[in-house]
Amino acid sequence: MSDLETFTLLPLQLDPQSKAVNTPSGSRSLQTELAALNALHRSLLSLETPNHVPPPPVPVNPKRSANISKLRDSANAEHRKGRHAEAVKLYSLGLQMALGRPLWEPQGLVREETAALYANRAQAHMALQAWPEGAADAECSVEAKRTGNAKAWWRRGKCLLEMGRLDEAREWVRKALELEGEEAELAALLKDIDAKLKTKADAAA
Repeated sequence: MSDLETFTLLPLQLDPQSKAVNTPSGSRSLQTELAALNALHRSLLSLETPNHVPPPPVPVNPKRSANISKLRDSANAEHRKGRHAEAVKLYSLGLQMALGRPLWEPQGLVREETAALYANRAQAHMALQAWPEGAADAECSVEAKRTGNAKAWWRRGKCLLEMGRLDEAREWVRKALELEGEEAELAALLKDIDAKLKTKADAAA
């Protein structure tokens, strides 16, 4: 029979005054364990606010927010200078910080930050003609923010077009137009995709 299948009732006593746990048992190991437990209890009682719940954490860490904004601004500057690979690295660092926010911070804030960073990193990937990476980032941006995010919808549609995934691109952009309304750049992209599909169909005929 294993130890897990047995149960030993220990002779424990609680002092009503000190609340210390004692035992008449001669077990030295048990006495040692109880001494440690009682010492911990006394140390907790000696705290200034033993009955108070710790204060809630700050809802939003302003230092993290400032660092995320700084990384995004630096990445935007690198992108404008044509240093797209460096911009990708900085956007990635910003994303790590945004996605690493504690769970008690507002999820709406995390979604806003990540939507912008993914959309911007998609643009940097597109400048490098890294179409699959750009498509993936733009889709992540849309997942974080489905409406009011026409640029991300457009960027994934453009990446799909560049990869020759025309049917998928058409379906994506049509869905974008349903959610974002008749946004000019999306409408123009859909015309480009339809023209490519027609050329492909004519060539196959």
